[in-house]
Amino acid sequence: MSLDQIKDKKKRKKRNRLIFRTSILVVLLGAVIFALVSNLQADNTIYRAGDAAPDFKLQQISNNNELESVQLSDFKGKGVMLNFWGTWCEPCKAEMPYMESLYPEYQDKGIEILAVSLDGTELAVDRFIDEYDLTFPVPFDRTGIVRDLYKIGPIPSTFFINPEGKIEEVVNGALSLDRLEGYLQDIQPN
Repeated sequence: MSLDQIKDKKKRKKRNRLIFRTSILVVLLGAVIFALVSNLQADNTIYRAGDAAPDFKLQQISNNNELESVQLSDFKGKGVMLNFWGTWCEPCKAEMPYMESLYPEYQDKGIEILAVSLDGTELAVDRFIDEYDLTFPVPFDRTGIVRDLYKIGPIPSTFFINPEGKIEEVVNGALSLDRLEGYLQDIQPN
C-alpha cells in the first residue's frame, strides 16, 4: 500500500468515527430533551385542602356492600372520607375498626367512607374485609391509577371531601377515633 492510500484510509476511519460519535450524541441529546419535555407536561398537582377532589371510577370488591363500582362524582352532595390503605400497613389495620364503628351512624348523616385498597391482589383484600367485617365500600386500585392521581405517598392517607366535592382536609398517617369523628363532623352535609 502506498503512503497516500494509508493516509486516505486513516481519513476515512476518522470521518466514520466522527459520524458515529455525532450520531450517538444526537440520540442522547434527543432522549434528554424528550425526558425534560415529558416531565414538564406531567401532572404534578398535589391536592390540598380547598382543591376540588379529582374524579375517578374503580371496581368495588367488598361482598358486604351492594355497590359494583365506585365513582367519586356519584357522591356529590354527600361528605366523603377517601382513605388509601393496604393490608400490610399496621396503622391502616389500627384505624379500620374506628372507620367501621362510625360508618353506620355517619352514613345515615350523609357521609360515605371509601377505603381504596392499594394491594396487589384482591384475595388479600377479601381476607382483610372478612377479618374486620367491613361494610363500607372498598374500591380496588389494581393499577395504581388513583394512587398516582392523588399523589399518595405514605399510607394511610385520607382525604375528607365536603358535599360540594372540595377537599376539606388531608391527613397522612393513622387517625384516632376522636380525630376521625371530628373530621367526619366537619364534612357532614347541612
